[in-house]
Amino acid sequence: MGWQGAQSALIGRSAELDRLTAVLDAASGGLAGVALLGGDAGIGKTRLVTELAEQARADGFAVLIGQCAELGDALPYLPLADALRGAKGELREALDARPVLGRLLPGGTDLGQESTSGLTQQQLFGSMLGFLSVQPVLLVLEDLHWADQSTRDLLVFLSRMLQSERVCLIGTYRTDDLHRRHPLRRVLAELKRLPSVTAVELSPLDREEMTDYLVSIGGTDAQMMGEVVDRAEGNPFYAEELLEAASDGSSMTDGLASLLLSRAELLSDAAQRVLRCAAVAGRRVDHDLLQQASGLENLAFDEAMREIVSRGLLRLDGEYGYAFRHALLQEVVYTDLLPGERTRTHSEFARLLTLREGAAAELAYHYLASHDLAGALAASVEAGRRAERLGAPAEAHRHFDRALGLWDRVPDAERLAGLDHTGLATRSAAAAADSGDNHRAISQLRRLPPSAEVNERLAYFLIDADEEKGSIAAAHAAVEMAPEGPVLARALATYARSLYWSERHDEVEPLATRALEAARASGAADAETSALITLASLAALADDIPRATGLLACATAESSGNLAFDLRAIFTYARVQYEYGDLGEAAVTADRGLRLAHESGLNWSTYGTDLRFLRFLIHYVAGEWDLAEQVAAGFGIRVGTPAEAVLSSFALFVEVARGRPVVEERFSWLEPFWSSDVLVSYMSRGLAAEHALWRDEPETALEHVRAALEGLLPNDPAVIRLWATGLWALADLGRPSEADAFLERAKLPAVNGPGSGARGPLGPEGLAWLARAEAEWHRAHGRVDVEAWRAVVEAFDFGFVYETARSRWRLAEALLASGDRASALKEWERAVKDAASLGAQPLSAALAELGRRARFTSSERPNLLTGREQEVLTLVAEGLPNREIGERLFIAHKTVSVHVSNIMGKLGASSRTQAVAAARKEGLL
Repeated sequence: MGWQGAQSALIGRSAELDRLTAVLDAASGGLAGVALLGGDAGIGKTRLVTELAEQARADGFAVLIGQCAELGDALPYLPLADALRGAKGELREALDARPVLGRLLPGGTDLGQESTSGLTQQQLFGSMLGFLSVQPVLLVLEDLHWADQSTRDLLVFLSRMLQSERVCLIGTYRTDDLHRRHPLRRVLAELKRLPSVTAVELSPLDREEMTDYLVSIGGTDAQMMGEVVDRAEGNPFYAEELLEAASDGSSMTDGLASLLLSRAELLSDAAQRVLRCAAVAGRRVDHDLLQQASGLENLAFDEAMREIVSRGLLRLDGEYGYAFRHALLQEVVYTDLLPGERTRTHSEFARLLTLREGAAAELAYHYLASHDLAGALAASVEAGRRAERLGAPAEAHRHFDRALGLWDRVPDAERLAGLDHTGLATRSAAAAADSGDNHRAISQLRRLPPSAEVNERLAYFLIDADEEKGSIAAAHAAVEMAPEGPVLARALATYARSLYWSERHDEVEPLATRALEAARASGAADAETSALITLASLAALADDIPRATGLLACATAESSGNLAFDLRAIFTYARVQYEYGDLGEAAVTADRGLRLAHESGLNWSTYGTDLRFLRFLIHYVAGEWDLAEQVAAGFGIRVGTPAEAVLSSFALFVEVARGRPVVEERFSWLEPFWSSDVLVSYMSRGLAAEHALWRDEPETALEHVRAALEGLLPNDPAVIRLWATGLWALADLGRPSEADAFLERAKLPAVNGPGSGARGPLGPEGLAWLARAEAEWHRAHGRVDVEAWRAVVEAFDFGFVYETARSRWRLAEALLASGDRASALKEWERAVKDAASLGAQPLSAALAELGRRARFTSSERPNLLTGREQEVLTLVAEGLPNREIGERLFIAHKTVSVHVSNIMGKLGASSRTQAVAAARKEGLL
């Protein structure tokens, strides 16, 4: 029959293909999706993905396919590098514009600084997200059961972060390889809970489907095919091999491994020798490297390769290499090697790769397999260094840890490694911490002989782990042991940080001052920045804002050489400016930080994300709601993790205030996190309470307020807003009995703990919410207090446009009730104008209702609508669409749309029809 080189028909997989196609179609429409395709070896995963790839190309998708390899987690991001090789056209340009991704490709340069693996990983992840947004992309990562941890981390990141990009991500894995403790099991369990992930598992083909499959690949003998179907157990690859063996006159041995070996044994001795060498190299191998390892001359090697390829055991891969037709074949041939043969071949590959200056990780793999411990140690250290530069901290830690395990068994280990044992262990711990494994980092450092450097790093990691006592003890020991110079500066800066929230708070300032002096004397720019941030935070807590901003201006004036420190300094600077009401400067500073994050590929780093949150809030407070919604467009609704839920909660500030229909869906996704995440509960339940109040559901609002308060400390300033919202609900209910207790609890943060003077006063927003609580308390008791509401307006008038307008609504009510109709009308008109400009529909509706009750007729407010708005309203009443109105008035239809939105806001209407009806009622038409 001859080996079937042509693509076989897709048999029995229409349902599975439909599910994958649905994910692809959704991605084409702007809803990114992930599919996880599992099944036993040989069951047809690659064939199904190939079919999907053909559809994707026909639909205009770029298709990138990368494969993992069984190299013991040695090569970080191997499938990603494999996939990126296929980038062409616009994608290639996007790749070239992102050097952190280009480093993964063969010949990639500019490996960057060492010991920054965590930050580099954040850069790589952010760059990959931007790269995928360039055009529609189908990204396939095959054989994830062999993926390194960094690749698994990237898969999780993309699965969480991809939202509206036109991206379909497919991951395949073998179910029969996933033993109970396999690292991919936890990842799969996590991903399958995400709403954007579709899980597809391939089951064996039934008897009829197997027969159809055998016919499609050339089977004609019914008896032979029946025997193949009986033996193959629904596995297409096994069936194909059985049919090939039977057609060649070989016996159909039981078991796929035996069958594959029997195919290999038909080769000549020279070809078998080459195939065994290829199996040691892995799934793929370079032509020249394979020939050198085999020891054959050119003609003999070419004849052997022609024989192997003609039998379908290896196939051409790219321009200069070969790949096993199926990973199972490589595994079977490798497993069949004799121990000595395997060791010698690994040793030969290690020698050849050393001469070629091959990948250090691959070298370490071959050295270790050949029992060359000295070579394995040196290569492992170098592989760790390269993994750091590539942004693969988990692999860096694994390589360093392997070298540490070999240390005592290798003479002259320090010379081979290029650093001493403590230095290597410290570096290994830092890589573990960068990969998110603080526990392992701390454990590793605690086993080392104490030194200033070791204790400083230990204290640093313990701070991140919230182990206050341990961090203070380690930082103190570091300071005591450190000589004058950069080490002492860093130890002092870390010591100050460890004490910041402790009972020894008074010691922080002198320590940070010493750290600053030592840093400047020794040129330790990172320690200087850290000390300046600590001193500035102290100044802000003491209400010395000029000093705080001065220190932070100094901290952000020049780069510290550490991007994480630089972003932290800029974020802190913008946060202080924002919290103390300087919105203009806060916006400038935050934009500067966002530019740095974008230019360095750190949009999705911790402080890059925090800067986006902050910029959103600045837009929100300043009344720039269209810009705020542009930022929030990246805050997905379909959340699956606490981090995503926090992002999503921020979007609610504008969505609730604008009355967007999407808030109900967003709440439904956030609700599962209400009981487990304090920040999500505070933001989303607090805003759910406001949403309920706009819907005239005060009892529901109180339920949300009480639930959100459960996770907060009584003296946390954040509670003031919640208590004020609760008092709004009590006032609407006419229930004064609980109001006194609510107000007392709202006042607590101003007199106890943060805000008492020991930890700094409340900022302008905190004071404004406290004034709101007091005014709502009066309203709950049925009292009209004009001055209380006037104080709220003045308190929020530091630039908080929405809350100022919302307060004017209540002030207008109070003025009207007190008999000052003229002043009430004035405040009402200002509130109407601001609500309309914001598009705050619930507030506009409430103001319209107040206007109707107060009989603020058009004669009393002749300037409710501008002249142009009156013209637009007249044409809207005639039933004309925006485009025709624009043609009549010689203005752009987008401008018409803005005018219509303003008219609806001013009239408290949610549709054009309601606006016309309200205008007629008010005498405007």
